[in-house]
Amino acid sequence: MTEETHLIEWNSIKTAIAQCDDIKLISKMNYSIEAIQKWAKQSRQSLETQNEIAEYRLRLNRKQGEWIEANIPEEGSRGLIQEHLQATIFSRLSLADVGIDRNDSPKFRLLARIPEEKFEAYIQTTKENRNEITTIDACRLVDKAHVSYATGESEWYTPPAYIDAARQAMGSIDVDPASSDKANEIVKATTYYTPAHEGRTKVWVGNVWLNPPYTQPLVSNFCELLVQKYQAGEIAQACVLVNNATETGFYQRMLQYCAAVCFIKGRVKFIDEKGVESGAPLQGQTILYFGQQKDKFAHAFNRFGVILYAVC
Repeated sequence: MTEETHLIEWNSIKTAIAQCDDIKLISKMNYSIEAIQKWAKQSRQSLETQNEIAEYRLRLNRKQGEWIEANIPEEGSRGLIQEHLQATIFSRLSLADVGIDRNDSPKFRLLARIPEEKFEAYIQTTKENRNEITTIDACRLVDKAHVSYATGESEWYTPPAYIDAARQAMGSIDVDPASSDKANEIVKATTYYTPAHEGRTKVWVGNVWLNPPYTQPLVSNFCELLVQKYQAGEIAQACVLVNNATETGFYQRMLQYCAAVCFIKGRVKFIDEKGVESGAPLQGQTILYFGQQKDKFAHAFNRFGVILYAVC
């Protein structure tokens, strides 16, 4: 391909990136950018041009990582067969289905876990210092692994506004079964359980706030247990913040017994330990309400998105 052809292709890809949310198309564009990036290096294009291409590729890879984080349990990356089994069991696409190389998955996960503020600062500083933008340097911005307790032992926490609304809807938060010491500074549950306590084995009473681990099978186990406890009358009310996974068995079961659902507009911007908005999953979130006060729930949560009542 000629230089002019490469530049025309690059300009068309830049336009498409800004408008693209389709994971399969993102993966295809990534491979195209990889080829253009090799051409830029081999033809000794200016550092500005090479960094522009590298930046766009990093942004695409972050999008891929966000999709992986939201849809592929981390243990699924250990083997292709296990990954396909999980994809089948939980009715989700596998990495291969969306055109992502399994060997790239850990790298993309790391890129997705970089707090947005750190990522943007790295891009800007690298350009200003006339250094090369690289995936390796970007991945070093991740201080520690992101674990899947979004209200638990993780660098990501639920924004206080959602917790305040849950307390307003239910009157109190008596139990958070998937939490941590740091997370409970925000949730302020009377009783909370960390992964070390194994909240699934403990007693839940009163009003429950649940943001379960987002990996399988934990998310299914926590949500199924909440339904069981609600049916048995062990808990009075509950608010569950979880991905909008309407195609899954555990989500369908919650829909059968909840009183209302808030379909959150946009995506929840989880916060880091300093209270900075740092993580927004690729998949949207919902809050399901269990209890007899669905009007109070709707009043508390309607600012976040559309409220739908369940037909009992």
